[in-house]
Amino acid sequence: MLPAWGIGLYVLLYIIATFLYPGGSDINRTAAGFSWQHNYWCELMADHAQNGQVNAARPVAITAMFLLGISLSLFWYFASFLFRSRSAGRILVRYAGILSMMTMVFLLFAEHDPVINTAGALGMTALITVTLGLYKKRNHTLAAMGIFCMLLSALNNYIYFTKELYYLPVIQKISFAVFLFWFTRVSFYLYRREREPFLMTPKP
Repeated sequence: MLPAWGIGLYVLLYIIATFLYPGGSDINRTAAGFSWQHNYWCELMADHAQNGQVNAARPVAITAMFLLGISLSLFWYFASFLFRSRSAGRILVRYAGILSMMTMVFLLFAEHDPVINTAGALGMTALITVTLGLYKKRNHTLAAMGIFCMLLSALNNYIYFTKELYYLPVIQKISFAVFLFWFTRVSFYLYRREREPFLMTPKP
C-alpha cells in the first residue's frame, strides 16, 4: 500500500504548493497566485514564477515530485508481480516503469521536452504492459481504465504538439487525476490479491 499512501501525500503537498505560488501564467503574467485554469504543474517547480518573483512553492513542489517518483517506482515494482518470474512482462514493467520515474529527476536541470518525451515513452511502455496483465487476470474494469489513461496521454500530446495550448493546463490536471486514481486502484487490487491466500488459509 506504500504507493497509494505516497500518492495521497503527493496530492496534499502539491495543493499546499499552489497556495505558495506567487502568480503569473502564459495567459496573464501579472495574475496573482496559482490558476488551476492557466498554470501547469511543472511551473510550481520553477526558480521564478511567471510574474518574475522568486517561487516560494518550489521546495514543496520538488519534495512532492520526489515523493511521487519513489511512490510510482514502488508501484511499477509491485505491478510487475502480475507476471511470472523472469517473464518479459515482469522485466518490462519493472525496468521501463522505474526508469521513467528516474528520468523525471532531470526536469530540475535539463530541457523540459526531451525529459518528458523520454519518461513518457518509458512510462507508456509500462502502462500498456500492466494493462495487458490486468486484462489477462480478468480485471476488465482496471484494464479499461488503463486504456482510458492511454487515450488521455495521447490527447495531451496531440494538444501540446499542435500548439492548441489554451485548454492544455486543465486537461493536464484532469489527466493527472485520472492517472493517480488508476495507480491507487491498481495498488488496492495488488494488495488484495497478495492477501487473498493468507485470508483463505484456515487458522490452526
